Amino acid sequence: MVRQSEVQQFERAASTTEVALPATVRLRQLPPLVRALRPMQWTKNALVFAALIFSHQALKLEPLLTSLAAAVTFCAVSSGIYLINDIRDFEHDRLHPRKRYRPIPAGEITIRQAAITSGILLAGGFTASWLIRPEFSAIIAIYLALMVSYSYGLKRLVILDVFAISAGFVLRAAGGAVALDVPISPWLYVCTMLLALFVGFGKRRSELVLLESQAGRHRANLELYTLPMLDQIIGILASATVMAYSLYTFDAVAVPDNKSMMLTIPFVIYAVFRYLYLIHRHNLGGSPETLLFSDRPFLLCIVGWGLSSVVILGLS
Repeated sequence: MVRQSEVQQFERAASTTEVALPATVRLRQLPPLVRALRPMQWTKNALVFAALIFSHQALKLEPLLTSLAAAVTFCAVSSGIYLINDIRDFEHDRLHPRKRYRPIPAGEITIRQAAITSGILLAGGFTASWLIRPEFSAIIAIYLALMVSYSYGLKRLVILDVFAISAGFVLRAAGGAVALDVPISPWLYVCTMLLALFVGFGKRRSELVLLESQAGRHRANLELYTLPMLDQIIGILASATVMAYSLYTFDAVAVPDNKSMMLTIPFVIYAVFRYLYLIHRHNLGGSPETLLFSDRPFLLCIVGWGLSSVVILGLS
């Protein structure tokens, strides 16, 4: 049982370190079972479309539909994994100022309902992946194994927990390429890995600030992190992400010979700096998926990068 004083401490931490997220407020209006699927986190699966864009097929209908089907498959599978994770951690989530409002720890849906829904989503997602392309189902199988390992052990290992999350993002990018049966530049995987590590460690920083002395009770390995350590890691990854993407824009085989992809570098630099501002000034790193809908400058930057990339690669 959680003592009332602890609950009050968490609530004070949440109110003093974070600003309101309108997208999160709107999400609470959805039915509990839908909220348990974490639809806001489906935005992560947009990485599946990277192969579509960088293979110069964004304006072709059949590859677009294939990528869309692959993204929907990842949404189903990832939601199934989220349910498994919430079932396993619902006692710990009751200690968290925000996660205790999730449908399972809040008692809005039963563990049995969540388990049945998870089974349906995972079975349906794997079947769909096989129909899209058998090789794509192998990516889904690896993703499932990785995420189950994360839920049942890797999430408790310091540093490796974030590397496991990063690998999940890389598998999304790889899955998009495999679904389309197109080669993809190794630079895409490097940039995806670095960006995912950057966001992942930003999330750990937010949790550490939010939960303070109670961080270890929510997630065992949080007490092994320190703010100075995380700030150093985040700074290194921010620099590495910008550098890797910049090198990609003029060194990768698939980019236009006129180096016009370099025009997208300012979007990436601004997005990185904006995210740093949000995690240090407003402690919003704990919910990076909501920033796309809650922070207009960040959203406009991402949209600007996407549109400019499609135009530049589509005209090359």
